[in-house]
Amino acid sequence: MRRGQLSDYFDGIVVKRLTLVETVTEKSNQHEFQGTKYLRQLFGDEDRRQIPSRFIRIADGEEAVSEKGFMSWSNVRKGKPRAPEYHLYYSGNSVTEAMQIGDILFLAQERSGNLLAVIAPGESTIVNQLHWLFGVDDLLCTTITYKEIEGGNSNELNFTARYILDELGIELPEPEAELLDRLVERFGLVFPKTRVFSDLARASLPEVSAHDNPDQALVAWMDREEQMFRQLERRIVAKRINDGFNSNGHADVDGFIAFSLSVQNRRKARVGHALENHLEAIFKAHSIRYARGAQTENRNKPDFLFPGQDEYRNFAYPAADLTMLGAKSTVKDRWRQVLSEADRIETKHLLTLEPAISENQTNEMQARLLQLVVPTPLHQTYKENQRAWILGLEDFIDLAADRQSNAFRHGWRMPPHPIIR
Repeated sequence: MRRGQLSDYFDGIVVKRLTLVETVTEKSNQHEFQGTKYLRQLFGDEDRRQIPSRFIRIADGEEAVSEKGFMSWSNVRKGKPRAPEYHLYYSGNSVTEAMQIGDILFLAQERSGNLLAVIAPGESTIVNQLHWLFGVDDLLCTTITYKEIEGGNSNELNFTARYILDELGIELPEPEAELLDRLVERFGLVFPKTRVFSDLARASLPEVSAHDNPDQALVAWMDREEQMFRQLERRIVAKRINDGFNSNGHADVDGFIAFSLSVQNRRKARVGHALENHLEAIFKAHSIRYARGAQTENRNKPDFLFPGQDEYRNFAYPAADLTMLGAKSTVKDRWRQVLSEADRIETKHLLTLEPAISENQTNEMQARLLQLVVPTPLHQTYKENQRAWILGLEDFIDLAADRQSNAFRHGWRMPPHPIIR
């Protein structure tokens, strides 16, 4: 079923690198974005006052900050014989006050006419992701550009696009709502264990083969489980809101805050478990021996250890035939945690679903002997030189299988039960 396109939600976008006069500093307090030629392509020639706007600042490794405000587009020489002079003013807020020279502004006009202004540091992962999402080339050679967003040139709202929009706090309606309701109705208004949810997500996609295409399977299963979870979550949260937050006849503010935090924390914790569940199913489909959550040095527990804990602890077993895989849906700055999880293994592997990670981060990963594994449907979001280095999931499976076979060829006997829990 069609998941929609970006053009269903946005008309156009201006992307620009911010200059000194556009930021709020001691040397500039104009509260104005420049670039009349490109802004006129986005707004047209008619004045527009007090346009409802949402300002977001997001940087690698930090939580996004969001503020509501407005912008005004006007010709200050309207009615005068001189050439028109347009200005785009913005309301001051915590996001605009944090803007710095060289930050990248993504100014998108929604179909409703409202505006979305996302500001992020240049050369960051989120900038790469937004360049890919909106189909705009990076700003290596220019400081500003405009792009009309229309059906023929806009991204489909697939797993990757929805991931990026979710990072900005934009939740899109689910076109398969009726199907998802049928899938989750057995749970009532209670969250099941993640493993149960993961099993159901896979069972609902019988045409997906982990053996034939593990990369596609992982993305499809994660996408389906995310859809199912959000659909059930909406029903549970709606009921809790309808029940109200009251205590002895007074508004229960603490109860509301605690419930809101529990929703956010559940989202973050669940997706990590789901990723491991689906990877486990894929390794089983390929008859790869592994241990999930095995303990290594200093009580570290890599997500997956190949072929298992017993081999890792046996120093007669060749270290070259050992492999570890960390699994993180988003990398951010947490990838360094993987480096200390298995001392016997020189090059660690880390699988992520995060698109378009910055070159600065992937270069550092290479220098620290961390090999990134990304499902192949997400490779298109990376730059060409990064794609030459990144492994797909099937590549990793081949590597682990080859090392397993190599140990067998050298006389290592495998225990009768291949899965160590």
